[in-house]
Amino acid sequence: MTASERIDQMIDDLTDWRGKTLASLRKSILAADPDIIEEWKWMGSPVWSRDGIIAVGNAHKGKVKLTFMYGAQLPDPDKLFNTGFEGNVRRAIDLFEGDKVNDRALKALIRAAIELNQSKSRKPAKKAAAGTRATAKKKA
Repeated sequence: MTASERIDQMIDDLTDWRGKTLASLRKSILAADPDIIEEWKWMGSPVWSRDGIIAVGNAHKGKVKLTFMYGAQLPDPDKLFNTGFEGNVRRAIDLFEGDKVNDRALKALIRAAIELNQSKSRKPAKKAAAGTRATAKKKA
């Protein structure tokens, strides 16, 4: 079973508002960029990636949580993040029954996460510290 099929099954198994909310989040995430990849990690979590992890979705008893791997580094002008402020890396959006998602703002956040991932992968390699650089041996 593919990751996308597992996510489909998870959404189908959530017969209450959480399934609809997770499906709505997924639709917005995938619409933000056509090259986003769906993955299934950590024994049952939908993960969306492009050049690195963007976000992880989870359905809990009373909420749906969308955690951005590097959310602390992302601009959030629409104040979507409402939890995870105690850490220096991740930020999350907790959605409760009846909450509506600002689709435009969520897509902008997804695109910002992709740009951050891509900027991390473009960084030049660090130079080796003095004295640790490998040198080619000359043939005599």
